[in-house]
Amino acid sequence: MINVTVTDDTLAVDLDDGRTIAIPIGWYPRLAYGTPAERANFEISSAGYGIHWPDLDEDISVEGLLLGKKSTESRASFERWLQRRRQES
Repeated sequence: MINVTVTDDTLAVDLDDGRTIAIPIGWYPRLAYGTPAERANFEISSAGYGIHWPDLDEDISVEGLLLGKKSTESRASFERWLQRRRQES
């Protein structure tokens, strides 16, 4: 993985082999609810197999992106996360 771009609509990942994977940001609600600054603060794993957003506590694997897997976080878990965000702001 060589580059990650997150917009209000899309998560795009450029891979080492020249492919680009683009998926709707809505597949990952924490990214969708994140601010531009939070989305821009990511870390690519040392082996290049995943992306971590520390401010959003979100982890996405390249394998999952290639397989078209959406977030598996439960609605209840996401609602708790969203509630904590509202309390902190």
